[in-house]
Amino acid sequence: ANADLVIGVERRPAAGETVLGTDLVTSPGGKGANQAAAAARLGARTGLLARVGDDAHGRMLREAQREAGTDTSTLLVGGAPTGVALITVDPAGDNSIVVSPGANARLTPEDVAAAEASLAAAAVVSLQLEIPLETVAAVARAASGSGTRVVLNPSPPAPLPADVLAACDPLVVNEHEARY
Repeated sequence: ANADLVIGVERRPAAGETVLGTDLVTSPGGKGANQAAAAARLGARTGLLARVGDDAHGRMLREAQREAGTDTSTLLVGGAPTGVALITVDPAGDNSIVVSPGANARLTPEDVAAAEASLAAAAVVSLQLEIPLETVAAVARAASGSGTRVVLNPSPPAPLPADVLAACDPLVVNEHEARY
């Protein structure tokens, strides 16, 4: 789960250059959090295993998930500030994203083990690579071992163990991730 900080730009700046953008929009985000909230709003039973900071962005994210109807019992708090995604969007709608993982980087395989019952009860688990790779592997292995479908968005792209990739069906990629 991240706080998304979005700004529109006429064009992306070159190295060392400054450009003006539109007003900054701050919203709850993160691939997994967005998917959990969207599915919950459509009536699905969802949960979110993530870590946010004990800060304003973390409170915004927790409240957004509760309002959407997501089970937040495995939404952990503390360890670092909430992750932030800095998103620039050009007039064509194409975006560029830089993520500061923050608390996401503190989500551990031990957190996964503590949430094992929730993972085993899930029909589908959605993963991305904005959390530590060993945590991604722990989730994929625990979920697939209990018969839960594992969906992976390998973003940002990184090498993964063969058994983790084999557990994922489907892989959800954009044009950059597909080339990796």
